[in-house]
Amino acid sequence: MTLATPSRPAAAPGTGLPVVVVGAGLAGLACARALAAAGRRVRLLERGDGPGGRVRTDVVDGFRLDRGFQVLLTAYPEARIQLDYVALDLRRFYPGALVRAEGRFHRVADPFRQPLDALRSLGNPVGSLRDKLRVLSLRSRALEGTLAQLWRRPATTALQELVRQGFSPRMIERFFRPFLGGIFLSRDLDTSSRMLDFVMRMMAEGDTAVPARGMGAISEQLAATLPAGTLRLGAEVTAVAPDGVTLAGGERLPAAAVVVATEGDVAARLLGLPAPPPPRSTATLWFAASASPVGAPILVLDGEGDGPVNNLAVLSDVAPAYAPPGQALVAASVPGMPAADDAELERQVRAQLVRWYGPAATWRLLRVDRIRWAQPAQSPADLEPVAKPARLAPGLFIAGDHRDTASIHGALASGRRAAEAALADLAATP
Repeated sequence: MTLATPSRPAAAPGTGLPVVVVGAGLAGLACARALAAAGRRVRLLERGDGPGGRVRTDVVDGFRLDRGFQVLLTAYPEARIQLDYVALDLRRFYPGALVRAEGRFHRVADPFRQPLDALRSLGNPVGSLRDKLRVLSLRSRALEGTLAQLWRRPATTALQELVRQGFSPRMIERFFRPFLGGIFLSRDLDTSSRMLDFVMRMMAEGDTAVPARGMGAISEQLAATLPAGTLRLGAEVTAVAPDGVTLAGGERLPAAAVVVATEGDVAARLLGLPAPPPPRSTATLWFAASASPVGAPILVLDGEGDGPVNNLAVLSDVAPAYAPPGQALVAASVPGMPAADDAELERQVRAQLVRWYGPAATWRLLRVDRIRWAQPAQSPADLEPVAKPARLAPGLFIAGDHRDTASIHGALASGRRAAEAALADLAATP
């Protein structure tokens, strides 16, 4: 069950100076909504032309293109609390994947949700029978104890944990590198093993989904609940202090408190913090096709490693509204920030996809998304602690998935925590 989204108030609540929230991504939206719900005046400043940050959807030639390929794991605790899943009209992926190996596609299925498909896949070359049985142990480990206990487990890298649990090199190369590489945006699997356990737990407890009308519907739903006049677009903040912010052009906005809810590098610059580790980047190439090459709402993984594409999905197979009637929308994802320019990257991607699906030669490129700050780094050291303090100084706070986990859950949770910290400070101020 999810909590119903409150309707938009007619006017901003509260009196006196507002709390200024810098950045209208998910963390900033969650923070502003929590502050407004507590009766505080809020000014939410966004330098872009719309709310949502990375979680936005654009309409291009009738197709709905998210800002890079992204999904919602419905078991995220914070998403279950803050989002109205019914209103989002979530469309779910098949619980498994198609893995390209030895020149063919092989289905890997969740044995608890698709037991017959899982049984049929036992003999495929993605991994050994022993590997597939070990997946059950990996799932059981992820479900042990509470989430708080999970985050306190000794941490190593995801790769080291998979090796420790006895998975074969073939299973790691053909399945885990592309599968987790698409989630962590690196096939190196140097992300914390705690994130491995967290993601496996979320997938075991819920579904992988997208809203029927694109991931941007999540941001739009949060923004729609803010009091009228809260959000100001095209407002670039150049300096912050506990008592206000300065905009490009010199305008100063006084504040009762300030929350910086931007990407990690921008937050560090505004707040004078040490520069964060390099982020995880990704590129997504969006293609229009006359027909779906897959014909099912399932993720496709590159288990061969012979091209730039790590994973592919036909979003219109998952949610038909992503494409105009009679057409299909294909998202091909490349982890990292490719050195090739867009034309060369398209050539490399198309060459790989033609090997997979001959008709890919005729697909029309709609857009190339290069998302530099797709995720903050999540090495074992970066998650010590997992939830970093929201309060930096009296009247000055910080939010963002770089203060929590690299996920929609982390962004929403960090925004809520920042609001709670600011409210506690304000309540203690005469």
